[in-house]
Formats: sequence, C-alpha cells, structure tokens
Amino acid sequence: MRTNNIVAVRGCTGDKLETLSIDTKSAALVVIDLQKGIATRELQPYNSQTVIGNAARLAGAFRRNGMPVFLVHVISSDKDRLNVIADEAMFSRPQAQQMPKDWSEFVPELNASDSDIVITKKQWGAFYGTELELQLRRRKIDTIVLCGVATNYGVESTARFAYEFGFNQVFAEDAISSMSREMHDASVNYVLKRMGRVRKTDEILESLKQ
Repeated sequence: MRTNNIVAVRGCTGDKLETLSIDTKSAALVVIDLQKGIATRELQPYNSQTVIGNAARLAGAFRRNGMPVFLVHVISSDKDRLNVIADEAMFSRPQAQQMPKDWSEFVPELNASDSDIVITKKQWGAFYGTELELQLRRRKIDTIVLCGVATNYGVESTARFAYEFGFNQVFAEDAISSMSREMHDASVNYVLKRMGRVRKTDEILESLKQ
C-alpha cells in the first residue's frame, strides 16, 4: 500500500527549510503544451531540452507510481482561435495559417502512454472549456504537479484556475520556462509562489520514492 511521502527540502529562496509532502494516492501530474509547435522554441531560463527532459522524468515517475499523468496540448484553427483586440497579439494570422500538421503533437520524449489522459484546449489555460477538472475530481485528485510551457502563459493560466478551484499545487520550477528569464521569474516569484509550492524536479521526485 502506498503512503504519503514526506521529504524536507530547502525553500526556493534558500532562507528556510520547508517540508514537501505529496500523497501518491491523490496527486496527478499536469504537463502543459509540451508539443512540437511550442516546446521546441527558444526558452529561458531553462532551454527546451531541460524542460522536456525534466518533464519526462516526472511523467515516468508518476506512471511507475500508478499516478495519473495529464498531457495537455492546444489545438485551434482560425474558426475557434481567440481573436480579442490586444496591443500585442501572440500570433499573427499568417503565422497561424503556416502551422505544420504536427504542430500539436506531443514531443516524443514524453513517451506518451495509453494510461495518460489527454486534454485538448483552445486557449492558454487547461481548465476552461475542457474536462480537466472533471477528470481530476473523478480520480479524487486534490494536488497537481504542474510543468511545461510557458511559465507565464499556459502554466500560470492553468494554475490560476486550479487555485480558485481549491487544488493544492506544486510547480516544477526547472521543468517550466518562458520566452525570457524576466517573464519566468516574475510569474514564479509574484504569482506561483502565492498559489502553491515551487520546487525543483529532483525534490519532487525524491518525495515520490517509496
């Protein structure tokens, strides 16, 4: 029988020791947008290889422990893409039309399994308009470990919904990244740390050991 795994780890600021506790019976991994058209871009402060590699390590550990792995990707077309008026659009329409056919496919390093739950979204966050909350609740999940890209877009948007839905959250800080260090750091230090616990991949993996 699996039990709670508790490991003492140093807080991200290095100023105090905190305890990370993950109940393997009620936690799931949620991987955001590690798809070919997004995850292979230039990222900071962690490059795509680091983010993908650490996410793959987490996914493998969760699967070995019989814990749910949710793979989230975005698929959208001109008909259902958000077209709000904004000062800086994420993508221009010509760019969207040139997306390759495999743009939404998960990167192969994730080793997607038949046991994984695939969530398809149409916007940054993984909750709105999807079955993510429903599938988490039906599995009696109260804690999610989040990783993927981008820190201040897909990850943060998902985290904000999860926070308001009352989920506990752990953020794998070296398995998330953004288009600049400033974007990543601002999201981590001023948003994510106030909605959950920010930890390194190794610390999360250590907490899952039997």
